[in-house]
Amino acid sequence: MELFYIFVGITIFGLIAYGLQIWAVRKTVHSPMSAVSNQNQKKTSQGAENYRLNTEEYQLFPPISILKPLKGLDDNLLDNLSSFCTQDYPEYEIIFSLQDHNDPAYKVARKVKDKYPEKDISIIVERCDYGLNPKVNNLIPAYKASKYPYILISDSNVMVDKDYLKETVKHIEDPNVGLVSNIIKGTGGNTIGSIFENLHLNSFIIGSVCFLDKFLKMPCVIGKSMLMRKEDLEAIGGFKAVKDFLAEDYVIGERIHKMGKKVVLSNYAINNVNEYWSIRRFLNRHTRWGKLRWRLGGIKYISELIGNPVFMSVVAMLLSLEISKITLSFALFVSLIKGLGDFYIRKITNSDLNPLFYLLSPIKDIIIGLIWFIPIFSSTVVWRDNRYIIGKNSILSPYPETGLWSWRYRIVDVIKARITL
Repeated sequence: MELFYIFVGITIFGLIAYGLQIWAVRKTVHSPMSAVSNQNQKKTSQGAENYRLNTEEYQLFPPISILKPLKGLDDNLLDNLSSFCTQDYPEYEIIFSLQDHNDPAYKVARKVKDKYPEKDISIIVERCDYGLNPKVNNLIPAYKASKYPYILISDSNVMVDKDYLKETVKHIEDPNVGLVSNIIKGTGGNTIGSIFENLHLNSFIIGSVCFLDKFLKMPCVIGKSMLMRKEDLEAIGGFKAVKDFLAEDYVIGERIHKMGKKVVLSNYAINNVNEYWSIRRFLNRHTRWGKLRWRLGGIKYISELIGNPVFMSVVAMLLSLEISKITLSFALFVSLIKGLGDFYIRKITNSDLNPLFYLLSPIKDIIIGLIWFIPIFSSTVVWRDNRYIIGKNSILSPYPETGLWSWRYRIVDVIKARITL
């Protein structure tokens, strides 16, 4: 039982850490705007037609190029893309970028362009193999075609309301701010895989990002929403400087921060729509993300395991070599507390997730705990139908087709295939 009590201590520490994450989320969501932002908010009520007539106000809301890299049919894609066409903002362009006319997302992009003929929408279809990161390969042609000094990178599974640009751009009025990112909320959930994904986004992901920002002052950029000046991006080498990184968003944020510019986390939340994910997709996604964080954080990666109190309480129960009333009650108590914490985050972020989904939260945490170990033993990732070897700082290398290294992973792939049959 001594080992059990050791893990009880670790679990309690994890619960305290999660409590701090909840506090960080609350502080981020309810953070007061600066005096300048309050003034700007009052000015926005005058309507878009006044921006062009007033030079000062126009400068507060500079023209923005929105870059939307597309591949495949994400959940709710048509409505996601359409939400960027109804922004209450004076001047912006939208650039949809694809690699192939045969990509099913192309037809959706065309439909959006036809639906909003009054909007400045471009569709760029260009094969680009400049780097190993397929998203960056999509962004490079879009960036070349963009015409405004501010760019906003937004993923195709993101849905926003009409105030998104207006609220996000406020933070970059400060010339010392080099990049603005947003907190994200998972929404939707018609399958178990998508429910797990949204539960994880609305607990671990949002909690970790806010904790790093509020307590450790560490920039943690998630590429679903990134607003920056072209001059700042070009000062760190542009997209070509991150073409071979899996975590291109993190690297961009880190380099802009090292350049002496602030990386700001906006309290304006955007929706990450996940509706029809399979369990396999959920597992693959978080195995890849785990490998990414292991390569970025090194030994600090262990904090994720310690910070998973539900999994640690189950480990404590199993290591006690007996499932007694004490060990089982402790695991259930921890699951209840963690589930209530997840539900509280739902409340303070105004998430629309079905409350009943939170009954699955402990199961999701146990799965994530098991996934945690995989990155330590495997360094390959599969992303957008491409296979890579991931190295330090998430640098990518081509997956070898021949040699002993390739046979090692071929054998692993066969074993995986047998298990999933």
